[in-house]
Amino acid sequence: MRCVVAITGCSGIRYGIRLLEELEGDKVLIVSDMGRKVLEHEADIGYDDLCSLADEVYDDHDLFAPPASGTHVVDAMVVCPCSQSTIAKLAAGISDSLLTRAASVTLKERRRLVLVPRETPLNVIMLENELALARAGATILPASPAFYHGPRSVDMMIDFVVGKVLDQLGQDHDLFKRWE
Repeated sequence: MRCVVAITGCSGIRYGIRLLEELEGDKVLIVSDMGRKVLEHEADIGYDDLCSLADEVYDDHDLFAPPASGTHVVDAMVVCPCSQSTIAKLAAGISDSLLTRAASVTLKERRRLVLVPRETPLNVIMLENELALARAGATILPASPAFYHGPRSVDMMIDFVVGKVLDQLGQDHDLFKRWE
């Protein structure tokens, strides 16, 4: 599998880091400017270390990068975490960065797009934007960990959400105990 992983500037960057650690296949990384700032604030790894988890890394300002084109084949794209600003841009068809262009291309080419918003609570505008994207073919997968499997750490709650993303991509994993 070849997957674009995008990280935006909302809290929850540890979800994106863990996804990069667990995702199999070729990983293409795009990090927004605000994503870099959140990385500095929330994570104990630097940008270079984050980039080392991917096979390819593209600058979010480079609209000539391969993921900006529908002829550049990838299997899926995951935006994790996904800011409500990014969701709003995607719902409105705004492709003003490589990240938003790559997501728009993913939708238009009918490839799997998984968006992992972390914001709460949601206002009506946010809900309508998410609904519009779901109708357009995106999977909206809120960063909402479960508790039935008895998580004993924040890492276990992160693994639950990342496991749900991997489920959407069809990748086997053992990040959480499934309901029986």
